[in-house]
Amino acid sequence: MKRIYIIITSIIFITSCQSVNPEWEQQSYDPELLHRSMKKLSDVIVYDIFSPPQASRIYAYPSIAAYEVLRHKDGQYKFMAGQLNGLNSIPVPEADETYSYSLASIIAFLKVGKALIFSEEKIELFQNEILQEFKDFRMPGDVYERSLAYGNEVADHILAWADEDNYKQTRSFPKYTVTDDPARWKPTPPGYMDGIEPAWNKIRTFVIDSAQQFQPPFPTDYNMEEGSAFYEEAMEVYTVVNDAGEEEKEIASFWDCNPYVLNVTGHIMHATKKITPGGHWIGITAIACRNAEADMLETSRAYMMTSIALADAFISCWDEKYRSNLTRPETVINEHIDEKWLPILQTPPFPEYTSGHSVISSSAAIVLTDIFGDNFEFTDDVEVEFGLPARKFKSFIHASEEAAISRLYGGIHYRPAIDNGVTQGRKLGSFILNNITTKEPS
Repeated sequence: MKRIYIIITSIIFITSCQSVNPEWEQQSYDPELLHRSMKKLSDVIVYDIFSPPQASRIYAYPSIAAYEVLRHKDGQYKFMAGQLNGLNSIPVPEADETYSYSLASIIAFLKVGKALIFSEEKIELFQNEILQEFKDFRMPGDVYERSLAYGNEVADHILAWADEDNYKQTRSFPKYTVTDDPARWKPTPPGYMDGIEPAWNKIRTFVIDSAQQFQPPFPTDYNMEEGSAFYEEAMEVYTVVNDAGEEEKEIASFWDCNPYVLNVTGHIMHATKKITPGGHWIGITAIACRNAEADMLETSRAYMMTSIALADAFISCWDEKYRSNLTRPETVINEHIDEKWLPILQTPPFPEYTSGHSVISSSAAIVLTDIFGDNFEFTDDVEVEFGLPARKFKSFIHASEEAAISRLYGGIHYRPAIDNGVTQGRKLGSFILNNITTKEPS
């Protein structure tokens, strides 16, 4: 009996020794875990049909949470408390204890992301799958539990901070009011949807001082007398669309990024869900990280910086949209030039000036150029899953410039909204780089 007991005890001892994988930390430090988590969040954002400004907020908070955990991997990386508006000191790990910062970062990312979307069950299912993968790495049980707890602690801190950004309050703010002023934006066909997020400038910014900090000059005065500056801007849109070749149409479609396109066939109307402009640039960030073979920490930094640039750019742009409140080309051209004219892209449901894609693409491109360098060539295949061919770019700036001009090709913006939007976004992106330190110089 004693011999049997010794054998059983020995088997348990040997099994327990074998259950811990000595390579668990190296194997679990895999940027693909973060890429896949971000892709799942993007998929849910598309599924839930969040507007472009809302989506930018949803990307930012989980990305910050993941970075704040992973930065403990390297003492050169700086915390964001005191650098981001309203963010106080974030909980730190227990001294002299071992953590899987990979696990903690993914938990923090997914918990924050799940709290900001509608289809929570989709994130929960994915989280269960990825937790099983972490278990398969066979890290020590105490490390696993401690890392889970730390990830949840950081997530709770970030969510408490997010809860103070005025988003919930703006849900009950007044809707946009349509007037008879011909210069003001009005809903457009086919959906005649209300103006989206007229109070988005009330959302707390992340880095910029206020929504008004990078306010562009007012757009050209509305005047549809033949020969006026505004009339010529409208005619340019009309002519560009009418003369558009296959390349211009392909560029317009590639950068459409309309999360809710209404398709009308006779009396039947159905919607097509697509990625948002911010989601497209988050996808480009993933491409850049993979091409550069960025590790998990550097990947988290790229996602965080890009998402912050996108979020502040949307706040800045939306402030201008509802300040200048300019009517769209489709409305003007149908009323004064050609009642049967249609843009190539469906006109989005918010005012024209400045161009959202011009602002946010330029801001993101400035940040990504700082991280990965000038002349970073890449193939953008983000839109392939939505039926569009990949496009090659010589740099992030090149891609942002094409995104901007696509709005003219698509017939949804006048030239000044594009040019001034690019300037607005570049200034904003540069400000973010000059006011956030993520890493001490080597």
